[in-house]
Amino acid sequence: MPWIQVILTTDEEQAEAISEELLSIGAVSVSFKDAADQPVYEPALNTTPLWGNTQIIALFEETPDLNQLQDKNYEIQILEDQEWTRVWMDDFHPMQFGERIWICPSWSTPPNPSAVNILLDPGLAFGTGTHATTALCLECLDKHQDLSGKTIIDYGSGSGILAITAAKLGAKHVWAVDNDPQALIATEDNATKNEVNQIISCQLPDEALPQADIILANILAKPLIELAPILTKHLKANSTLILSGILEEQRDEVIAAYQPYMNVIQVVERENWVMIELSNTL
Repeated sequence: MPWIQVILTTDEEQAEAISEELLSIGAVSVSFKDAADQPVYEPALNTTPLWGNTQIIALFEETPDLNQLQDKNYEIQILEDQEWTRVWMDDFHPMQFGERIWICPSWSTPPNPSAVNILLDPGLAFGTGTHATTALCLECLDKHQDLSGKTIIDYGSGSGILAITAAKLGAKHVWAVDNDPQALIATEDNATKNEVNQIISCQLPDEALPQADIILANILAKPLIELAPILTKHLKANSTLILSGILEEQRDEVIAAYQPYMNVIQVVERENWVMIELSNTL
């Protein structure tokens, strides 16, 4: 059965109202998309901001009556029915990070069976390696040749991708911390799939944390700045802190927050994002 797709572009103020109109005339789904390459960074708490130019995509089972939209420019497309699960799966392929790490969807065969292969499917929790912030952290972990016997904290674990990678690189134990219970569930599920669930402990930020050899914090600049005294307190002597989720223009402010506690080892930039590696070695 073919589907009818209606696409139109509007502003942030009208998007919700148009969405309600489309649902009222029979749309089975309505989604929003950035129509002008305008990323939304660090929204205020309990807000879900849209873009100044928002594309609305509505899906119908039958041709809808669009008289309500006569004052708006819209496009109608016919989508032939197909196996949508397979189409979605075809968009995700194994990805290599550094020399040893591969992130592989569970339905694909790892290209290098002897590599450090992490099985991870796209899901609701952030972190499948496709974003520059995650990729920078994975490559930094890859350069730490031996994690044997190390204790790791992954602060803001999301899908658990960094925690699982650290475990597979030989870490003694990893604490995955996130304020989203759904992210912790995703981390636990992914750790089980990768057979490292015995090495990874999942917890909320308000629970006690140990002293760690390495802390990974791939979140955002504002919480990173606020967390500087807390994260550095949980590092052993001669330890490493890896920070990511930082825009280039926020780099200096983040570095300034951590300089009273640690020394900057390297700053790596990619696609307007920054990863900062620090050490408390005297």
